[in-house]
Amino acid sequence: MKAFQYTRLPALPHGARLALLALLLAVAGAVATSAWAQPGAGHGPGMMFQGSPEHMGRMVDHMLDGVAASDAQRSEVKKIAQAAAADLKGQREAVRGLREKAAQLFAAPNVDANAAEVLRRQMLTQHDLSSQRMLQAMLDISRVLTPEQRAKLGERFKQRGAQRQERMQRMEREQAPR
Repeated sequence: MKAFQYTRLPALPHGARLALLALLLAVAGAVATSAWAQPGAGHGPGMMFQGSPEHMGRMVDHMLDGVAASDAQRSEVKKIAQAAAADLKGQREAVRGLREKAAQLFAAPNVDANAAEVLRRQMLTQHDLSSQRMLQAMLDISRVLTPEQRAKLGERFKQRGAQRQERMQRMEREQAPR
């Protein structure tokens, strides 16, 4: 097997390096934002709002199983979750448009560093709006559930996070070269 040999890339002018850096940041931001905003991409209390508004009922019922939520609580949480999911669906569409802009920017013959910076800021703003909306929904739900119910949900999220971590570590071990 041939050993890897490092090859130094030709030096770039300072302006080109800045443009390349801005582009890389924009693309990384687009990828991170799109991954973050996809259904099932993240986990935890706020990620439940990433699904389709039409499927919120089942998701809420699943989430509230085992915490002795009343029918009234389930109904109220479903309303909150459906409204958040509808708002976030619109925000995901906005993120999709930003990703398309990033792809166009990257594919241009000359990458505009200023345009890349503007796009990066738009992506951060969009991410912040989504985060704010999820937090608001979580706060609204926290007012519907009792402290005991929230504690049970928190413990369930913690357990699932530990299970995901174990699964990821196992997959990494299985994929490691031998």
